[in-house]
Amino acid sequence: MLSERSYKIGQLSRMFGLTARTIRYYEELGLLESEDRDGPEHRRYSERNAIRIKRIQQLKDYGLTLAEISELFDLARRDRSGESVRLSLAEKYRARLDEARKRRDAIDAYIDDLSWHVEQLDRVQDFFECPGASCTACRWSERCDVRLLVSGEASEPVGLRNAKNILLGDQ
Repeated sequence: MLSERSYKIGQLSRMFGLTARTIRYYEELGLLESEDRDGPEHRRYSERNAIRIKRIQQLKDYGLTLAEISELFDLARRDRSGESVRLSLAEKYRARLDEARKRRDAIDAYIDDLSWHVEQLDRVQDFFECPGASCTACRWSERCDVRLLVSGEASEPVGLRNAKNILLGDQ
């Protein structure tokens, strides 16, 4: 009968680029289970644990916390079909996808506003000068802080600050 391969903590550490302390921490959290084949001071980990470490790394790469990963592993223990894990993970990934899209939109708005400022700085001689009549012909006139304030259309500055706030999560 073939026995399953087992690993010492140092071997797993090198395989996955983790510290031995991290692997022990995963074990403390219940994410891994060592097999004390060589006595209590020499932990051995099964092939299944190696696969679990790889799965933990993948889930962390997609933004899941160790608490969320632990919940998924608990679900897997309770539901051997894997359906509840699949549904839960899909829900978490959808939420992360929505967050990533919002961050991308905020970055796009930030880039747009920076582009507007670069264009304006290229057009004026004096930083504090308003382009005046050429403002209305500008392709950025709808978002120009100065034009909106001068015309009374805005009570506070818009543009770069708002995009920056969205980007940094202040709104």
